[in-house]
Amino acid sequence: MGIIGIEELEFGVQDIEAAARFADDFGLARAADCSGQFPAFETLDGARILLRDLNAPELPPAFESGSTLRRITWGVADHQSLETMRARMQGQPGFIDGGDHLQCRDPNGLTLMVRTSTLRPVDLEVPPINQWGDMRRVDLPSPVYEKAEPIGIGHAVFFVADLAESESFYREVMGFHVSDRYTDRGVFMRMQARGGHHNIFLLKLPGRTAGLNHVAFTVRDIHEVIGGGLAMHRKQWTTFIGPGRHPVSSAYFWYVNSPMGGPFEYYTNEDYLTEHWTPRELVHSLESFTEWGVEGGIDIHTRRQKPRAVES
Repeated sequence: MGIIGIEELEFGVQDIEAAARFADDFGLARAADCSGQFPAFETLDGARILLRDLNAPELPPAFESGSTLRRITWGVADHQSLETMRARMQGQPGFIDGGDHLQCRDPNGLTLMVRTSTLRPVDLEVPPINQWGDMRRVDLPSPVYEKAEPIGIGHAVFFVADLAESESFYREVMGFHVSDRYTDRGVFMRMQARGGHHNIFLLKLPGRTAGLNHVAFTVRDIHEVIGGGLAMHRKQWTTFIGPGRHPVSSAYFWYVNSPMGGPFEYYTNEDYLTEHWTPRELVHSLESFTEWGVEGGIDIHTRRQKPRAVES
């Protein structure tokens, strides 16, 4: 069955206190078994964010300087799937066979771990959206959220040095499927033939070396995207861009700048693809990335676009 989810993101950060405060405000729950020195946070399905000091000896080498992601853990469905991954990962740089877990480095130097999944199912009531000819929400208003509670870690996005080499690794070693491409610029990939539009996006930009772009968290609906973004503004965190919508995946989004090295994104409503989907070749452009987007976010006090800072 292969990889079925992102289990864990382990960060090396310069300011653990600020990173922990951000995770709290973002709506992640403190893990019950975490220590005060090394905080851990969870989504509703049990995926974890681990915070470590930048120079913690237990962290693998960084693939870029400063605060950033140091290890991503992917979960597989069962022991048989782990055995399949063991055969694929053997011989890769940095390969470690830990018995119940496997580890190697991707072509960009990022450390990957694979283990049997411990993610738990999440059962939530999400009021439907009424559309022309499809009125499913009856005698019930749409929700308004005071903050977000991320359900899971949906995807991670990385800058890569060699796009072809990186795509080959994630297809042949990790077993991912191509969803769409930006010609000579990026590739969207999903873990399974049937699933959300992408769980990883590899992006090559001129003059940009390997590193973290952002990580993204699934929430219930567009109303929770808005509620989460407004709550983060209320807590004095700045917006990279959002709210908005990606035409390539149909997802609504809000990106918040984080002290962990890359923005954290709330998103919902991504396309669901199957083995019948044919990957598209798209031109990387502002229009293909963002159908619409609010620069700097929405001001919590006026509920209007946050005014730009006046240049002196």
